[in-house]
Amino acid sequence: MVAARANVTPGESSACVTARRRDTPLGDRVGPALAILEVRSIARGYLALDAMSKRAVVGVVHAEAITPGKFWIAVEGGEAEVDEALAAGIDRAGEARLDHVLLPSVHPDVLSAVARGGVARIPLHSVGVIEVATLAAAVRSADAAMKAAVVTLADLHLARGIGGKGYVVVTGELSDVEAAVDAGADAAGVGALVGREVIANPDAVLGGVTPPPRQGVR
Repeated sequence: MVAARANVTPGESSACVTARRRDTPLGDRVGPALAILEVRSIARGYLALDAMSKRAVVGVVHAEAITPGKFWIAVEGGEAEVDEALAAGIDRAGEARLDHVLLPSVHPDVLSAVARGGVARIPLHSVGVIEVATLAAAVRSADAAMKAAVVTLADLHLARGIGGKGYVVVTGELSDVEAAVDAGADAAGVGALVGREVIANPDAVLGGVTPPPRQGVR
């Protein structure tokens, strides 16, 4: 059993976690694999985080309580280490596990969005939106969508201000957006897909849509 690369206080903001982990640029510190564990119980979330960080050398990207009384953990690092840490977390979470995902070779834009808590505003072409019931499903969907077609990740929103759900927004040529939304919806998992839409010719107002707050309000 080895220590993790970072000792993280659950409930810290993602910015604090990232800052305390390392001072190097994002591209120099994220690993090739990403795992997310979502737990129904905050108390059990603490227990799972402890088990994960003790089991393998991984970086903790997020560890916090969210609405409605859930707890989510995101770790990154080498594939074997992340897999081992996730297995330990799932074991400790037990019946409180809500969802999880392991992406051995996560798309870099998805990893960056999870680590930074969102993406920069960009011009929109055709738009695809995938809405899902859990954070893990949102990350699964985003990764599948980005790998299925030539699209740009316009937003990846996880939990805050939307009752613990998640959504993915991609933009690009219409045929690519349609393929990406198909792949992302399929990857969401049984029962996780809440909604999916493709807008071929979006009005300019869509580029100014304000996402729910990512800090403070949950």
